[in-house]
Amino acid sequence: MGKALVYIARYIPLMQWLPKYDVGRLLRWDVIAGVTLWGVVVPEGIAYAGLAGMPLQAGLYTVLAALVAYAIFGTSRQLVVVSTSASAVMLASIITAHNPPDIASYIALAGGLILVVGALFILAGLLKLGFITNFISRPVMGGFIFGLAIFVAVKQLPKLFGMSHGDGNTIQQAWYVLSHLGQANIATLVVGAGALLLLFVLHRFAHRVPAGLVVLIAGIIVSAALGLSVAGVKTVGVIPAGLPSPGLPQVRLNDLWVLLPGALGMVLVIFSEGLGASEVFAQKHKYEVKPDQELIAYGAANISSGLLGGLAAGGSLSQSSVNDSAGARTSVSLLVAAVLGLVTVIALTPLFTDLPEAVLAALIIYAVVRLMKVRQMQGFYRLQKVEFWLGMLALMGVLILDVLPGLAIAVLFSLIYVIYKSSRPHVSVLGRVPGSPGAYTDMQRHPEDRPVEGLIIFRLNAPLYFANASLIHRRLRELISNSRPPPSAVILDMSASDDIDITSLEILEKLVLELKDADIRVMVAEVHQPVRDMALRSGLADEFNRSQIFPTVDAAVRDFTERHPGQNSK
Repeated sequence: MGKALVYIARYIPLMQWLPKYDVGRLLRWDVIAGVTLWGVVVPEGIAYAGLAGMPLQAGLYTVLAALVAYAIFGTSRQLVVVSTSASAVMLASIITAHNPPDIASYIALAGGLILVVGALFILAGLLKLGFITNFISRPVMGGFIFGLAIFVAVKQLPKLFGMSHGDGNTIQQAWYVLSHLGQANIATLVVGAGALLLLFVLHRFAHRVPAGLVVLIAGIIVSAALGLSVAGVKTVGVIPAGLPSPGLPQVRLNDLWVLLPGALGMVLVIFSEGLGASEVFAQKHKYEVKPDQELIAYGAANISSGLLGGLAAGGSLSQSSVNDSAGARTSVSLLVAAVLGLVTVIALTPLFTDLPEAVLAALIIYAVVRLMKVRQMQGFYRLQKVEFWLGMLALMGVLILDVLPGLAIAVLFSLIYVIYKSSRPHVSVLGRVPGSPGAYTDMQRHPEDRPVEGLIIFRLNAPLYFANASLIHRRLRELISNSRPPPSAVILDMSASDDIDITSLEILEKLVLELKDADIRVMVAEVHQPVRDMALRSGLADEFNRSQIFPTVDAAVRDFTERHPGQNSK
């Protein structure tokens, strides 16, 4: 392979694994998984299109575009990248907030939003920003997704009951449904509740059966046979057949700029959800997922979908689980499902005309209920109550305010929590480990350790930076003032700091001068080279000499005991 092809193959993983594809060993499993996957992504794609406020065929177009794009550019062998409940509801929330005057404007804005999302994904991938999801903790993202699931389920209740919907936030809309149950259409309720019950029964007792496809087909047959539309049961109507025409949505540049904040939020949620799902299967099957390449793959999937008039695409844990359990070995299963999706778009859409909307509502509710992970939240509460309540704050933000404000709350409080934790790091006073020469550990955690008389060995168990420098200064001063008799020397263990900022440098210099005035010798150990370089440039190194800088804590302790032979360890 030439140098140019090698370079291109870095960004197109398909070129790396497809030539090595073992047809005899892998194809049978991938075909079975692809057929099974088709039975899931078609009904859910149609349902999520309705959830996003888009024409129902948009969900099918997403299947065609996103599955193929991810198979070419993605690095996970089992992940399924198509429309998801989270991406669909966020799309609807963002576009609705801009009050488009008609459905054509709505669709155009949605297409523009999806293209912006795709462009942001690719830009992030090229800039190697795969670490961005680390800024939201799992409990906070879990709370946000839980709130999003409730948000979606409440939105679908009026369709399930065959009644009008209320206004206001999610809590107000849920109360409207409960207080107007007398307005429910009984036939619609029977169809929707029956579909929902069948979905859960199949999942419980026949989990290998594509429950969504079975319920979809059953709903169409029952609706057509009984003429349910005459009884007031709303159906989806005609879904246009045939291939979509690729093209750019008719939106102005100013509109795209206004959509940018919402697109950033979608990128964060879609990638957080999808990367977590891909890592589950990578660990299970012992291979590596490359986050930066995943960003590019998500970008390709969304741009392809946007050009075909589809929905925003992301990694779906539930659909990927179906793909994996059906035996998928590689992304060939996605290509098989996409081919069957093509057949569906060309020839099978007339079959969906009699599909009750209540069945689609049941499919959506069934999908999002699996995102309401009560046991996971209970685990967070048991392990770390502060993070649990941050997650609950994100959940309530979605229910009371809306999706994007809820996401903003999730991001904001995650960052506040990170800053709070890093600004109050744990510090240790070290002592000798009995029977282990040269070993020093935290005396608070290991009471058997022995202090060195006349010496305080102070270790910061986190990087020193501007947010915690003053606190560290104060804690060390308190420690010295509470020591009886006062120490002759202090060792600063700098092993946790790989770099240092100006504020920390100034506070460190202030500390050194204060201790010198108190006739307390200052020694530093485990100083990394970037910290040394900064100290030299700032002049702090002038306050030290080579006799005060040591490669290890033990070397500093030995120097102290040699200089103070009268002070022995207690």
